[in-house]
Amino acid sequence: MAANLILTRKDNRIGFITLNRPEAMNTFIPEFADQLNQALWDMENDDDVRVIVIDAAGKHFCTGISLDQFNDKSYQEYRKFLYGIDAFYHTLDRLNKPTIASVQGFALANGAGLSYACDLTVAADTATFGTTAINVGLICLGPAAPMMKIIGKKKTMELVLTGDMISAAEAEELGLVNKVVAADDLQSETLKLAEKLISKSPVALQIGKKGLRRLQDVPYHQGLESMDDLFAALCATNDAKEGVTAFLEKRSPVWQEK
Repeated sequence: MAANLILTRKDNRIGFITLNRPEAMNTFIPEFADQLNQALWDMENDDDVRVIVIDAAGKHFCTGISLDQFNDKSYQEYRKFLYGIDAFYHTLDRLNKPTIASVQGFALANGAGLSYACDLTVAADTATFGTTAINVGLICLGPAAPMMKIIGKKKTMELVLTGDMISAAEAEELGLVNKVVAADDLQSETLKLAEKLISKSPVALQIGKKGLRRLQDVPYHQGLESMDDLFAALCATNDAKEGVTAFLEKRSPVWQEK
C-alpha cells in the first residue's frame, strides 16, 4: 500500500487526519480510501482521542474520485471498487467520537460527500462545494446519502442532477456547513471548535451522538422513548454526577470518562 496518502497526528486529545495527495487535489484512489478508513477507526479506538478533525494538505480539500480510476471495469469490479472507495461514509456514521471537516478550496463530488458526512463542518469563505460528477457522465450518489439526510429531496435532487457548484455561504445556508470563516482563520477556528468539544464530558458526547444518529431513522414517539433510555443511561454515569455536582459547587468538572 502506498505510504503517507493520509497523515495522522494527535494534539491535546484531538486527532487530526490530513488528506495528503495535494498534487492530485486529494482525489480518491483505493489506497487513499483504505488509509482514510483505517485512520478513522484508529482514532475511534484511541483512548487519547476525543474529537477527530479531517483536514487537507494543499489548496483544495478534495475533488472526488480520480477520473483515471474509471477504466474498463466490469460491473462486479466497479461494485467492489466503489464499496472500498465509499467505506468512509459507513465509518463516519458509525463512529462514536465527534468528527469535524475543515474545508478549503474545492470540496467536490466525494470530497463534498466527505465534508457532509462529518458531524460538523468548518469552511473557509473561499471554499466551493459541488456534487459535480454529472458533468462528466457520472453521478454523485455517495454524497447524496448524507445530503438527503441534511437538506432533503428537492435540494439534493437539484444539486446532484445539475452538478452546480455552491459557495461556502450557500452551503451554510442549506445546513451543509456549520460555520464559514476567513480563509486565514480556518485552522484556528477549526481548532477552537474541537477544543470546545473536548471540554465536554466524553461520555455525554458519545451518548449524545449515538442518540442523535438514532433519531434520524425512527418514528417520532419511538425516537423520543429511545432518547429517554439513552439519557437515563447517561444520568447513571460518574461524569453526569460530576457535571451536576461541579455546577452546583461552582467549579470546573473533572471528567472521569465513565
